[in-house]
Amino acid sequence: MASSIASLSLDQLSIDTLRLLALDSVEKAKSGHPGAPLGCAPISYLLFHKLMKHNPAHSKWADRDRFVLSNGHASALLYGTLFLTGYKLTLDDLKSFRQWGSITPGHPEYGLTDGVEATTGPLGQGFGMAVGMAIAEKHLAATYNRPGFNVVDHHTYMLCGDGDLMEGLSHEAASLAGTLGLGKLIALYDDNLISLDGPTEWSFTEDVYKRFEAYHWHVQRVMDGNDLDAIEAAIKAAQAVTDKPSLIAVRTVIGYGSPLAGTNKVHGEAMSPADTAATKKFFGFPEDQSFYLPEDALANWREAGKRGAGQEAEWNKLFAGYKAKFPELAADFERTQAGKLKAGWEKAIPSFPVDKPVATRNAGQVVMNAIFADVPELFGGAADLTASTKTIFKDSPHFAADPAGRNVFFGVRELAMCAEVNGMAVHGGLRPFGSTFFVFSDYAKPALRIAAIMEAPSTFVFTHDSVGVGEDGPTHEPVEHLMALRAVPHMTDFRPADANETAAAWRLALERKGPCFFALTRQDVPVIDAAKHDVFAGVSKGAYVLEDAANPQVILIGTGSEVQLAVGAAKLLAGDGIRARVVSMPSWRIFEEQTAEYKAGVLPAGVPKLAVEAGATLGWWKYVGSNGDVIGLDRFGASAPGPVVMKELGFTAENVAARAKKLVNR
Repeated sequence: MASSIASLSLDQLSIDTLRLLALDSVEKAKSGHPGAPLGCAPISYLLFHKLMKHNPAHSKWADRDRFVLSNGHASALLYGTLFLTGYKLTLDDLKSFRQWGSITPGHPEYGLTDGVEATTGPLGQGFGMAVGMAIAEKHLAATYNRPGFNVVDHHTYMLCGDGDLMEGLSHEAASLAGTLGLGKLIALYDDNLISLDGPTEWSFTEDVYKRFEAYHWHVQRVMDGNDLDAIEAAIKAAQAVTDKPSLIAVRTVIGYGSPLAGTNKVHGEAMSPADTAATKKFFGFPEDQSFYLPEDALANWREAGKRGAGQEAEWNKLFAGYKAKFPELAADFERTQAGKLKAGWEKAIPSFPVDKPVATRNAGQVVMNAIFADVPELFGGAADLTASTKTIFKDSPHFAADPAGRNVFFGVRELAMCAEVNGMAVHGGLRPFGSTFFVFSDYAKPALRIAAIMEAPSTFVFTHDSVGVGEDGPTHEPVEHLMALRAVPHMTDFRPADANETAAAWRLALERKGPCFFALTRQDVPVIDAAKHDVFAGVSKGAYVLEDAANPQVILIGTGSEVQLAVGAAKLLAGDGIRARVVSMPSWRIFEEQTAEYKAGVLPAGVPKLAVEAGATLGWWKYVGSNGDVIGLDRFGASAPGPVVMKELGFTAENVAARAKKLVNR
């Protein structure tokens, strides 16, 4: 039966206002997901209006509670909530939902909309990032808090749906969250029994509650999604549990109040005008008015801003006392929250001698440990491969044993690891990294893409970067991976040729904005003489002339371990009277950022070019041109000792020289 606005409590009026603002946003766009906002508005109201610590006037306050909408298709719910509580959104922004140039896109985008903590939509990603945020909070609290001064003390809240919990990513992330005892993580599960295709009984009948209990989560159920008292009591009970993450399953009705309530018909498309009018009638709102905004409801919602301003003022007072008593810690906290590196940190980066070859994965470990003290915000680990990827700090405990430790053992969970790294990155205060074998970046690709969309400072260290891996064979030998990740906008690639290029790449990875990945060798490679070459200057340009000859007749371009082959081939060519230039190209992305003049200086037109890379040839033709050539791999590798595989597949100095001769003698 339809209610009357006049008869509604202020809480109910405020909730229904949110419901119908979201509904009108979807209706005006003729596109979107009205079902979840209609069902979940009470949860959002309780969190943002009453229970969360946040200040709409200062959305980046360091000690705010974080909220992640993992079921990002319910974005109209989040935008309506942010507008009503006083973030930098207007009613016109809600009216431009899903339109070109608006700040209210179809799924929430980090950095675009004030108050949005993470880009979500691909289901499960928000779940993983929320776990990463909770890891960041726990580590920063252990690092900076002192008796009487809990300057880091906030929760991470997440709203997720059945789709999130079906995705394997949520299983991976939930397992780690329970293992790590992330007591400041609270997930609210929109348990509405419906997915896009129909009832969940068709595809999702497991006992979610027992599963999360097995993951060592604190689990509660609320059987009525409109019972504010029960939802509030459950959230407060979850806040009181400090040694386990919490899952609160709230039985909601998708599309509550609409003629389509409880069906998949209200999940993923705008309702008809008649159904929209009927929904407004159910809630007692004017059927012929869109974006109706009762003054009492808006005033009530805006009380959250007053409460949040007071909470931040209290924290500022606490931090002032902290700063007076612990000035060095406070300065470090402020610096890392601002995303700034310590002055002069780069002086700790080592230079490698040329006396013996070094695998670039080993060089990476040396660099990481050398800068350990000067970059205290560097934090991360590997997907059960620290011994192989060499991504472990020797002077730090692991996070599970001591939250102040900077080594995270993510377990064999590549996708969750990279999503968690993203969550740490957008949380602030850390420069996080995750590591695995390069071939397993396939498992993590969705999270790598989200990192790039957010332009988050996430670092991904991939080792065993080519068929040089050898005996493990094709399943462990990446071929297409470099090109796949180079195609991702905003993602910086680093495939350094040696130890000194690796050191330079680490410096750039920390100095540049946005995400990056390393592709590092398992096998040893010769070290470039840093006394002869300004390696950092070269890597900072993406590509540079490593060896040259007057008026070169051919240009040999290499990346990673294949640069040594180009150098060897140039010597062989010189013996035959052929002048060759060798170009090392550790980063396509950075090279493309250079001026046309610089790029033409390194790769001048009219000179034949041969690229050498133990990966897919796709993409190299932009650099070598139609008259050039590429020695690469358009097949999978093989199982044999690494040097044998490389030789059999044509990766030798002799083959490079022979192919170069053909270009010169055409």
